[in-house]
Amino acid sequence: MATTPHKREPRKTNAPASSTQPRPSPTAAKAKAKPKAKPQPADSSTRATRVLNWLLRKLPPHQREKALDYLVLTRMDRPIGALLLLWPTWWALWLASADFPAWKLLLIFTLGVFVMRAAGCAINDYADRLLDPQVARTAGRPIASGRVSPRAAVALFAILLAVAFALVLLTNRLTIELAFAGAALAVLYPFSKRYTYLPQVVLGAAFGWSIPMAFAAVTNTVPPLGWLLFIGNILWSTIYDTEYAMVDREDDLKAGAKSTAILFGDADLPILGMLMGTFLLAMLFVGQRAHLGWPYWLGLLLAAGLFAWQHWLIRNRQRDACLAAFRHNNWLGLTLWVGMALALAVR
Repeated sequence: MATTPHKREPRKTNAPASSTQPRPSPTAAKAKAKPKAKPQPADSSTRATRVLNWLLRKLPPHQREKALDYLVLTRMDRPIGALLLLWPTWWALWLASADFPAWKLLLIFTLGVFVMRAAGCAINDYADRLLDPQVARTAGRPIASGRVSPRAAVALFAILLAVAFALVLLTNRLTIELAFAGAALAVLYPFSKRYTYLPQVVLGAAFGWSIPMAFAAVTNTVPPLGWLLFIGNILWSTIYDTEYAMVDREDDLKAGAKSTAILFGDADLPILGMLMGTFLLAMLFVGQRAHLGWPYWLGLLLAAGLFAWQHWLIRNRQRDACLAAFRHNNWLGLTLWVGMALALAVR
């Protein structure tokens, strides 16, 4: 009986793979061997991420990846938030001291800014662990993507809070007492977006609580100037965090989260314009009460120009433009601090 073609087929498969299949190119083999990149938050700073990778370069791969996950959890890949917290703290230190503050307090509060911001980010991601995966910008965060456990985030929050409290213990009793309210605000903010459309206002209070603490540390009291500056910071935080919330407005609506961007709706641009004007007015009163000279008034004028540029950026409510406007507030905070510092130095 003649052999059928399909019975001869097994003999062909015994031949070397190179003779029956095309050899994969080196490029294809390299691409196949390359590990899949871990998801990262869409708003991570490329420059900051490069710096973090460089700092961790000598660690073993597994430890390096885990360390990077915790640094991303605490937003070290996005230092803009720490800077937005730093400038009001420095405003308060300089105004309370009426000049360059004592080095001890400057160091305590500067370190405290970064520690408390990191703690706030850890508890924020814990609170948003079910919400973040539904939002495009935050889906790559460590907890949302499963790279850090919720329990580990809470443990890290507790450790950072203890470090911050240890720093506060180096000040006076009034500052220590105020620190408890600051810790409560830091815990309250992440959960406020579930029950109120004003989480940006809560954020402003949490971010600005370093202002009365700074006045208390320097003068052992919180004068009206300190509370005026605190109110001004709430206005400013509401402005830049609303710009930030405009990036996620559509995703937040689907996920059921609340924000001032949703509350303001189509009136967001005129309301932001009014808030900007009110903030500038509050800072004008700050300059008057502190008897600041021309460098501050020049800085305030430049701040008004920076606000005008932000408003122009977000005119079409495009996501990238709103994110750029949010980040632009770093320059506004810096400008006002330089104006204050120079005005106090030359008077």
